Amino acid sequence: MAVFNFGSINIDHVYSVPHFVQPGETLSSKSYQSILGGKGANQSIALAKANNQVKHVGAIGASDRSFVDQMKEAGVNCDFVREMADVASGHAIIQVTPDAENNIILFGGANQTLSQDHIANALAAAKPDDWVLLQNETNAIGEIIEEAHKRGLNIAFNPAPMTEAVNNLPLNKLSLLIVNEVEAEQLTGKNDVEAIKKSLKSSYPTTQVILTLGKAGVWFIQGANETFCDAFKVDAVDTTAAGDTFIGFFLAAYQANQEIADALRYACAASALAVMKSGAAPSIPSVEEVNQFLQSR
Repeated sequence: MAVFNFGSINIDHVYSVPHFVQPGETLSSKSYQSILGGKGANQSIALAKANNQVKHVGAIGASDRSFVDQMKEAGVNCDFVREMADVASGHAIIQVTPDAENNIILFGGANQTLSQDHIANALAAAKPDDWVLLQNETNAIGEIIEEAHKRGLNIAFNPAPMTEAVNNLPLNKLSLLIVNEVEAEQLTGKNDVEAIKKSLKSSYPTTQVILTLGKAGVWFIQGANETFCDAFKVDAVDTTAAGDTFIGFFLAAYQANQEIADALRYACAASALAVMKSGAAPSIPSVEEVNQFLQSR
């Protein structure tokens, strides 16, 4: 089984700062990095590092093709990544504080150029047991969901960053909805975890839901059945790709038919390792590192 990930490819401009910049303030950065990122690219690399077949569908500015080479080196199939001669790559301005918190400004660029023929060409290569994975950093999300559902494919959606437009998407056609606590609050209008879970069950009764709560752990919800997993306690350095790492490793384990509790623990371990390193894609661990971490715990 393969995952067709319709996802962003961003160039992350990462600044280490003593605190988030305030209105009217000029703030000096302690360090700077330009690295591969974007929720789509991060999740594709996480899937590949978890030994899952992943085909990335997206676009990048032609001058940044070296970042696509990095994805290929990680094991991602990039046959459906288009290089755009006249559009800048998507990129992000990221501030990271000493306590590992971050804030991000996004520019969509080439990530917003997915066309109908690009989508159709990619999905034509999908097989019935394959998955389609989506985030909210590209255009045409609704069209992709509709087309994938029509073809009988499994669909996972991580609506990040959360926007009002998500409420108008055909979320009832998803196989798996993955949200963090902030996204879930925005989607449901609730601010209590139990109320959020109840609302998600009511709104999407046939969709499996993953609700991540950061240091407080994660819930997997399937109808009346709920499974909880604690987060691992580690010294965090940078949380930028933690959620993306979790998604990639969970989906890989899920496709391999692991028990839900085991898949959650596996993904939590991968996420814990990711926050112990700086950067987005570079922080994603290997299967061997995850297994060693679990054995040590």
